[in-house]
Amino acid sequence: MTSFESSPTLNAWRALLALAVVFVMLATTGWTAVRSHPGKTALQASLSAWEHGHLNGRELPDPDASPTRLARFFASLTAQQRTRLAHRYPLAVGNMNGAPVQLRYRANHIALDQARKVEKKRMHDSRLTPYGKQEAGRLMHRFEALMSGDRHILAFDPEGSGRIAEVFGDLDTAQRVSVIVPGVDTDLLTFQKTNKSYSAPVGMAQNLYAAENTAKSAADTGTRTAVIAWADYTAPGGLGIDSATAGRAEAGAVRLNALVRALPGSSQIALFCHSYGSVVCGVAAHELPPRVTDIAVAGSPGMRASTAAHLRTLARVWAMRDANDWIQDVPYMEVGGLGHGEDPVSRAFGARVLAAKDAQGHTGYFASGTDSLANFADIGVGAYDAVSCAHDTDICRQGLSDAPAAGRA
Repeated sequence: MTSFESSPTLNAWRALLALAVVFVMLATTGWTAVRSHPGKTALQASLSAWEHGHLNGRELPDPDASPTRLARFFASLTAQQRTRLAHRYPLAVGNMNGAPVQLRYRANHIALDQARKVEKKRMHDSRLTPYGKQEAGRLMHRFEALMSGDRHILAFDPEGSGRIAEVFGDLDTAQRVSVIVPGVDTDLLTFQKTNKSYSAPVGMAQNLYAAENTAKSAADTGTRTAVIAWADYTAPGGLGIDSATAGRAEAGAVRLNALVRALPGSSQIALFCHSYGSVVCGVAAHELPPRVTDIAVAGSPGMRASTAAHLRTLARVWAMRDANDWIQDVPYMEVGGLGHGEDPVSRAFGARVLAAKDAQGHTGYFASGTDSLANFADIGVGAYDAVSCAHDTDICRQGLSDAPAAGRA
């Protein structure tokens, strides 16, 4: 007599169970509800104005032109002309890959101030419910915070739940750039948190940047680094159908590839992808340029691939998961577009598996003092020999002695 556990149809039953759970989610989350967005968004309006604009009688280039062509255009302008464009088309310039990063910072500061004024008016709009006014107030304060001090906002779009990216360090001179790709429930309001700051993109980036400075000092690499908190894609909200499928990841992958191809200079780039962010990185992997040397995922539900080799990337692929991370209980499969494939920390997947001691569950991989953060920092500065592997007998260190150290490539 064959037990159910040893039956060859066990995996099929598991797949059917997973599908049943998803269909329940569909029925209870209003997946089929239609949402309309009449009219142009603020960013679309700014881009449209740019497309019909002129500068001293000269037509402006296509905003979707290659970053190289756009960089040449901006380089041909005087400082005064560039500033004029930033004031005239702040959202367009602030999100334009190929525009000088310092100009994007100035343009986004202007755009944030405009968005702040809009929300300030909405706080007193009698047509809004009390909750709507409260949300307007929260957004106004968030925009004010993003404008404060010497913050470097690389991308900003106030539409819907919003998109944003912030830089820590100097992108123009960095030899190594780390890009943090966060997961579900990431938007303008959750971009930064006071409580458990390490669980939000800003805190993740701040901690990684500080740890990289410590790591490069210990490794004596002298490497100049920068970190980007990249929430410039529309992440799924909660554990619904969007987080179980690749739609948001596919759109995010296009934006992520556009970002890394437009970063200035010849810096090497490492991606640090958390939770659903690892799905984004997995989908993006095969089109990443060679300057992306590392993809490190933490708390991953899968990367839309059965093995690391199937990601079709030259980058080193790293994975980690804390022992107390609930993500380990998700079905690691992909059936009819649902689910994200093999577990990245499994031996079958073939990634370099890193230690994640004291990572504090699913949201704590960037917490100070953890093995996970130290490993990320070592990868970020290219100190590969210093990484702490989860196992002594796997492929974690394979070929690392031949990997070029940061600043010495």
